[in-house]
Order: sequence, then C-alpha cells, then structure tokens
Amino acid sequence: MISKVVYSGSLRTEATHLASNQKIITDAPIDNHGKGEAFSPTDLVATSLASCMMTIMGIVAERNQIDIKGATAEVRKIMGENPRRISEIKIEFNFYKSISLKDRQKIEKVAKSCPVSNSLSKKLIESLNFIYN
Repeated sequence: MISKVVYSGSLRTEATHLASNQKIITDAPIDNHGKGEAFSPTDLVATSLASCMMTIMGIVAERNQIDIKGATAEVRKIMGENPRRISEIKIEFNFYKSISLKDRQKIEKVAKSCPVSNSLSKKLIESLNFIYN
C-alpha cells in the first residue's frame, strides 16, 4: 500500500502517505457542493501532472548538468461537462536560468512523456508553455 484515505465528512478526505506519514487534505470544490478550502481531487490530478513533468525534467537535467533549480509550473485546470471531468490542463513552466536551445529541446521532449501524462486519457488536452529567462 502507498496511502490510506479517510473520509472526514463534509466532502473532505485526508490521505496519508504511509512511508513518510505526510498528509494531504482534499475538499470538494465550490462548484461541486464543497467548501473549496483545500485541493480538490481533480486539482491534485492537474498538480500531479505538473509535478511529474518537473520531476522527469529534473532527472534529465541532472543527467546532463542542466541547472533548472528554482523553475516553476503554474497550473490551470478546465472542467468539462457530460460527464464532469477534467477537459484540459494548462501548465506554464518558467525557467529562470540560462538554458541552451539544445538543452531546452531535451527538457521539453521528456516532459511530454512523463508517467502521469501517459496514464491520463488521450481525450484530455495538455497545453504546455515553456518560458525561458
């Protein structure tokens, strides 16, 4: 097992990562009967995509001595209807250190092949924008 999730009531859950005992609280979003006081489960999906992409970029960056420390990802999630689902995830990656064109291509290519992306529906639109210095 990797985690244990407990329903706390009022459309809130608490997930515990069993190896580290770190916790994540989720709350239903305001537009779906919740309080919107924490990440929603779909927020976590969108955020997981960005985190996975940055982690994979970090692996390639370290392997190739490319400094991406301090890079950020701004995540936007767009919900669709019938059925209610995430229809698009927009991620803007910002790199604040000088990166060559060749290294940029490596980073961008690997981001698009992260395991979370490969696990999501092909109907989901992933809009990625890479901004350098």
